[in-house]
Amino acid sequence: MTKITNEELLGSIKAKFGDEVITSVTEPFGLLTIESSRENIIDLLTFLKTDAKLQFIFLTDITAIHYPEAEKQIGVIYHLHSLVNNVRIRIKVFVADGDVKMPTATVLWDGANWMERETYDFYGVVFEGHPDLRRILNVDDMTVFPMRKEFPLEDPNRVDKKDYFFGR
Repeated sequence: MTKITNEELLGSIKAKFGDEVITSVTEPFGLLTIESSRENIIDLLTFLKTDAKLQFIFLTDITAIHYPEAEKQIGVIYHLHSLVNNVRIRIKVFVADGDVKMPTATVLWDGANWMERETYDFYGVVFEGHPDLRRILNVDDMTVFPMRKEFPLEDPNRVDKKDYFFGR
């Protein structure tokens, strides 16, 4: 089992697509992290999975993150693992809060079904083309998405946490 370096992986992606699918590249803690666009994500995922050299056949996770101050507030994050090459990659796609639609990855991995349902349930990301997009952990009639940072962490009217109770 040989390990592909991050430079070789990035070179393979750029050789296939040029600079059209990658908007940003970072390597936090040695994990290659690239940002792409909603329009290119399925092409990029398909290439990573089906390329004979790369073989990112294992979809580890699909999740999201919410940055309330950013222009594109919702980020959808894909973690892939190449078991043959013993390397991982993280792909991020950021979308605006009013336009949280993404193409489904269930066309590539059946396991994406539950991951996308969970991401929809907690962040409100609508995966277009998903075979059964509905809530998976929260109640069906819930109108909010609990992992978004839209509500204060504490009730501002609480009186038991005032500074004068603690000698401040």
